[in-house]
Amino acid sequence: MGVLNVTPDSFADADHFSDPSRAAAAAIELEAGGADLIDIGGESTRPGAKPVDAETEIARVVPVIQALRSRLRIPISVDTYKARVADAALGAGAAMINDISGLQYEPAMAAVVATHGAALVLMHTRGRSTDMYAQADYRDLVGEVVAELKSSVGKAMDAGMPLDGLLVDPGVGFAKRPDDSYGVLARLPEIARALGRPVLVGPSRKSFLKEAAGGADAPQRDWPTAAAVAAAVLAGAHIVRVHAVPQMVQVVRAAEEIRRRLPAASDQLR
Repeated sequence: MGVLNVTPDSFADADHFSDPSRAAAAAIELEAGGADLIDIGGESTRPGAKPVDAETEIARVVPVIQALRSRLRIPISVDTYKARVADAALGAGAAMINDISGLQYEPAMAAVVATHGAALVLMHTRGRSTDMYAQADYRDLVGEVVAELKSSVGKAMDAGMPLDGLLVDPGVGFAKRPDDSYGVLARLPEIARALGRPVLVGPSRKSFLKEAAGGADAPQRDWPTAAAVAAAVLAGAHIVRVHAVPQMVQVVRAAEEIRRRLPAASDQLR
C-alpha cells in the first residue's frame, strides 16, 4: 500500500501533494514502483496534529480520486475516520476506507462503507492525536489490542459490514510508546490468529523508529522501516503501508521468499 498524503503538514513526506494533478502523477509513480493499492490521506493524524473539517478533507481527496479513477489499474483506499468523507470518496471511486480510529470517532462509518460495498480497515488506537500517548498504558499489550480490535470488528458487523470486507491494523505508533510498537510487531502472529482477519501494518517512517535511525527525521527513516516491513511480512502481514514504495517492494519480495521456506507450523496466517 503506497501512501499518498494530500495535506500541507504530512510528517513523513518532503513533498506535499496539495495540487490534484501533482498528487495524481505521484500516485501513478507509486503504481509504477510496485504498489498494489494507493492510500490517500487528506488529514494528518500524526500525534499532535490539528484536525480539519470534513469539507476541507473532501476538497483535498475527491479531486485526486476523480483524476485517478480512469488512470490507475490498482484500487484506491482513503485514510479517513469521517463518515461524510468516506461517503464522498467511495462515491468518487475509492474501494476501501482506512479508519485509524477503528470506528471510535464516528461509528456511522461502518454503515456508510457497507452501503457502498467497499472494504474497511479497522486500526487500533486510543484517544485523539493530542492525547494518544497519555493513553498508552497497557498491562497486557496483546490482549488489550486484540480485545479492542474485536470490539471494532463487532461494531462494524452490527452495522452491516460483512466479515470478509474487514481488515485489521494493530496500529503501531498510535497510542503506543516505542516499546509497545516493537512488541506489537514481535507478537503479530498472536494478534492475527486471535482476530482471524487480514492484517495491515503501517510502520513507515514512524517515530518509534527514530532511535534506530540515529535520531533522523521521518523522511530519513527508510532503513529501519525496511526492517519493520520485513518483520511484518515474516510474521504474516497481508498488507504493508509504506512511503518508499520501490525500495519496500524489494524488501517485501525478499521477505516473502524467506517466508515461503519457513516450516508450515510457523506460517501463522495461511
